[in-house]
Amino acid sequence: MTRTLVRIRPRDRELDLESFCVAAQLHPDLVRRLATLGLLDVGTGPGGRRVLAAGALARAGRIERLRRDLGITYTATGVVLDLLDRIDELERLLRQPRRGR
Repeated sequence: MTRTLVRIRPRDRELDLESFCVAAQLHPDLVRRLATLGLLDVGTGPGGRRVLAAGALARAGRIERLRRDLGITYTATGVVLDLLDRIDELERLLRQPRRGR
């Protein structure tokens, strides 16, 4: 399997829609659909261009792996992502040293 490597300079915290699609290897219509479903946050950049946070690349990859590997629909993916985020948060809290003991 071939992967596209995209280097993001520290000041480039946002990617325009086209650059995001190339980096995520997703069709622009699919990215728009994911944004409509609330799975990806799309903002407005200079000149009214649609932009996505560079961090959304990892989320897009996770969405695609859930669909491909587990057969989860894009609509149901929102619930699964929320649960996975909650699990990550709880695990982070468990790793923190407890105070007062």
